[in-house]
Amino acid sequence: MATTKKITKVTGGDDAPQRKTFVPTAEAKGKASQLRLYAVILWILAIVAEVAAMFILFKKDPEIDLTTGNRIMLIAILLVDLVLLIIGSALWKKANRYDPASEKNSLMFMLQSQLGVVVAVIAFLPVVILAFIKKEYLVGAIAAAFMIGGGAASADYNPPSVEKYTQQADYVKQLMGADHVYWTKSGTKYHLYEDCQYLKSDRTTEIFEGGTVADAYAHNSKIKPEASSLCSACEKRAAKEKGWTDEQLQQAKDKILNTIKGE
Repeated sequence: MATTKKITKVTGGDDAPQRKTFVPTAEAKGKASQLRLYAVILWILAIVAEVAAMFILFKKDPEIDLTTGNRIMLIAILLVDLVLLIIGSALWKKANRYDPASEKNSLMFMLQSQLGVVVAVIAFLPVVILAFIKKEYLVGAIAAAFMIGGGAASADYNPPSVEKYTQQADYVKQLMGADHVYWTKSGTKYHLYEDCQYLKSDRTTEIFEGGTVADAYAHNSKIKPEASSLCSACEKRAAKEKGWTDEQLQQAKDKILNTIKGE
């Protein structure tokens, strides 16, 4: 039965340039740059909030408690700091899905992928230290909790990379002949066939098609940049159409993985 869902075409797929390793399109790089700019602005504002909190603490006499009003103001400023940090980190992580770093330089890859965690430390650790110096233990404890929570929220636990995108795009090409996939806004998998049984469910009314694996990651943050994000039903169907056994399918996966690692 043909699908009655809305089909939204995404630039990419068969029209995407064929390269040995993943290279983001000019459009993707432009979106990534814009998102990173917004993230940096929000992080700067978070540090401004931190400076405001430190200014209040600097003026405090270590032997005299802050007034209730000042303490509430401090906590409110720290909360604003936390919100700005988390929103900025979310934008930064989304930018990385459009334009990921390469794992070949492990330091730069870690820095780009986990920059939000670094900013979390910068935005709160000085306040924590100063608060304890000034004997404002409640404020210090709250600032420490915000630093840990903000860092945890800012971390990317499965960061995208050039190598992951290349590996999975090449695998799709082996199965289908082109890096051309389908996905939905709420799904956690990308698909090889428009009529896949999982795309025909009632959970969504719109299917995105024509984009690459990288497009799927960029447009749906629920799809994790890992090989298991390919719909298993589509994978088995493609292998069957090619006449592959399970062993041949696994060999194809292993070949792609070893090729990318060896570049």
